Parts: sequence; C-alpha cells; structure tokens
Amino acid sequence: MKHAAVPLLVLMFATQSLLPQSTERPRLRELGVEIGIFQTGKHNAITDVPGVLVGHRTVIEGDNIRTGVTAILPHEGNLFREKIPAALYVGNGFGKLVGATQLEELGQIETPILLTNTLSVWDAARGAVDFMLALPGNENVRSINPIVGETNDGGLNDIRGRTVTSQHAIEAIRQAATGPVAEGCVGAGTGTVCFGWKGGIGTSSRVLPTSLGGYTVGVLVQTNFGGILDIAGVPVGKALGQYSYKNEIQNRGDGSCIIIVATNAPANSQQLKRLAKRATLALGRTGSAMSHGSGDYVIAFSTADILRIRATDQRETPSTRLRDDDLSPLFQAAVESTEEAIDNSLLKAIDTKGFQGREVKALPVEKVVELLRKYGKIR
Repeated sequence: MKHAAVPLLVLMFATQSLLPQSTERPRLRELGVEIGIFQTGKHNAITDVPGVLVGHRTVIEGDNIRTGVTAILPHEGNLFREKIPAALYVGNGFGKLVGATQLEELGQIETPILLTNTLSVWDAARGAVDFMLALPGNENVRSINPIVGETNDGGLNDIRGRTVTSQHAIEAIRQAATGPVAEGCVGAGTGTVCFGWKGGIGTSSRVLPTSLGGYTVGVLVQTNFGGILDIAGVPVGKALGQYSYKNEIQNRGDGSCIIIVATNAPANSQQLKRLAKRATLALGRTGSAMSHGSGDYVIAFSTADILRIRATDQRETPSTRLRDDDLSPLFQAAVESTEEAIDNSLLKAIDTKGFQGREVKALPVEKVVELLRKYGKIR
C-alpha cells in the first residue's frame, strides 16, 4: 500500500461568483456550511482515524462502462493475523453483502472492506481472497471471509457486462493510502445515482474534544438511493423539484447506501453495532426513507490496538472496552460524519453520461448555494 494520497483527476467546472474561489466542485464545508457541533479531522475523511487507508480503482470504458471498486483498510498490516473488532447493522436488507454472516457471528474483520456494483461482489471478493492468501504469513490459511458491499449502478453502467475483475479489486487495495480521499465519481461511486442526481463516494470525520476522550470517528459512504434531499435541514430536493414520488416515473425512491464507520475508540463489537445503528439516522436527515428496494448497510470497526485480535496460545485473554456511558459522543459524531459524507458525495460528483446514452446531472451547486443562503445556513 502507498503512504501518500493517490493523485486525483481534477474535474473542472466554471467558477461562479457565489462559490469559493476554486475550480473544483466544493465540499460542503467549502460552502461555509457546518453539520453538527464537533470539529472535523485534518482531512475531514475516514482516513483521519489513525491507520485507516482508502483506495479506488475506477473502471470507465467506452460509452457504457461506468463502475469501479473502493477499498477501505482498517490498518496496513496483515488483517488476517491482526483482526479487528467490527459490527454490521442492516437498515434494510435488499442487498448482497458478502461476508455478512461471519461478521455478524464473530464480530471481527479479517480482510479489507471492498465496495463495488451489485453483480461484481463475487469478483471483488475473489480479489480480496487472492490478495490475502498471497500475504507473507498466510501460506497455510484455508479460510478467508472477505467483506464486500454493493450498490446497483445499472442505470449508468452496463452492469450485466460484469466488467469489474478480481484484479481491479487487488489494485484498489494496493492503491489504498492515508490522507485526502477522492470523492464523487470515483471507484465504487463512478456510476451511482442519489436523490435523482449523480451520487458517488463521500467521506467526513469528527474529533471529540479531550474532555470526551479525544477519539476520532470517520465515515465513508457509497450513495445510490432515493428520497427527498435535505442539506443541513434545507429542503433542496423539494425546492428544486427533484424527488421521489413526484410523478409516475419518480415514484419509488429505491436504491442503496453502504456506510463504513471507523473509530480509534476502544469499542468492542457489541458497542460498534450500537454505533453503526446511529449512522442510519443520518440517512433520514438527508431525506431517505430506506425504501423497499434499498440495501442500507452499516459496517463499523475499531482500530484501537488494544482490541486487535491476534493469534495466541493463551486459553484466556483480557478484555478491554470503552465505558458504555462514554459512547454517546461517538454516536453524535457518527451521525454528523455520515450526514456530511452523504452531502459531500453529491457535491463532488459531476455530470455523467453512460449506459445507453443515459445522462445524470450533478447536483446544481449554484442553486444549492442560493437555497442555503436563503435559509441562513451559510456563515
């Protein structure tokens, strides 16, 4: 894995007078909008949690292929030899989450977490297994539980072509880096659609004050769902006339969202499940009702070294965890980070034309800025 951010393809758009002096599409905070009460980490990304790395492999071919893989690594060591506590929460289970039963049963993760499209989860899983089996120290391993989440990008991507390969998954893992995280139409977010606009990958983080433990919570999302978009409490979708159930064509609100929550707080799997539950509150805040056809999954994990699960000959091992009374600030941080990550996924995405000539427009930033100003949300 690399230890510096992978260079990004800068996607340009015309600078507008209402926007920051930047040629890139802005993140939410660059518009002067702050979600919640806690401060962000240095990069306002899941990689602000010490040790966490993120990599993307974007797959764009011809006119019809718009897809990819995103990899989240809890640490850069051998995850099979140093497993981490984790938990899964299912908001709505219309999805194909590979590895879910063992994650639920054992409360631990032993491979990188991969995100991709619905029909490519098995190819991505093969890539994760190939990568892990090849690591030094794993020569005699005969069982690996890859974790692969998905959303259906079939609107913009020829999903039946199953273009994503196991090698793409390996490349995403190998490109994983600390530092800033590429957002929008990248990796597993290349072909997704959210609230009727172009969705994608988004991320955000929060750092608790020292008096509350000083822990960091970071979130990464793959957004591909419907509903009625709100940003910082502003009814953007309704005001712009873009929302589910508006007419016969837009009447379902289906789609999916995968949410990855990381923290360095010493939370065990039971506590991480409680943390994961809170992230779904942010889906509601942004305007999702988690419809029938939406696969809404949250995976939460802790990078705390004291909780790593290492091979040992000891019959009994000591157990350590955060006091339950100290979990509430982490819950708040998870909700704030998830909400802002969803907003970032929309703001950083660009107009995308793909499968069978379909085009999905990006969220119109200038109009959003006008609404945010109108409702007094911009400082």
